Amino acid sequence: MSRIGKKPIAVPKDVKIAINGNVVTVQGPKGKMDTTVPQGVKFEQKDGHLVATREDDSRAAVHGLARALLNNAVHGVTAGWSKELEIVGIGYKAEMKGKDVVVFSLGYSHPIEYPLPSDIQAVVDAKQTRLTISGINRQKVGQVAAEMRSLRPPDPYKNKGVRYFGEKLKKKVGKTGAK
Repeated sequence: MSRIGKKPIAVPKDVKIAINGNVVTVQGPKGKMDTTVPQGVKFEQKDGHLVATREDDSRAAVHGLARALLNNAVHGVTAGWSKELEIVGIGYKAEMKGKDVVVFSLGYSHPIEYPLPSDIQAVVDAKQTRLTISGINRQKVGQVAAEMRSLRPPDPYKNKGVRYFGEKLKKKVGKTGAK
């Protein structure tokens, strides 16, 4: 039996859940999210909790997945998800252009404009070297952060570039001088 799949999901009082076949709609203070649940996994509401059950053992592989997806949706509409990016390098910076475009200066000959998806917000700090991406969909927040990081991935020799906040990098040794 799936250990994660067996855990009940606590549903706060301000969250409404509607189960319609394979689509579970979660609505909370931060927004509304539809989650598609894999075939063979059913959800039931019991006294303030959501419980996942599977039809048979052939659905064991997706039992924990379905529960995790729904738990992420409940957390997203109540508290939201966020990722922080750190920009390291002389002259490297990010700034907001309006509410839905982030402009990066990352050492290229031109600035890079990154348009944000409709349900994702970004905040740049005063130093323009730290960027916080937030939203209700965990997958989208992570995907946007990964795409922004890929604009200038951290260089292993100089450790310059865009990285996740707190990411530890192994610095490589450069060339040794000829004798």
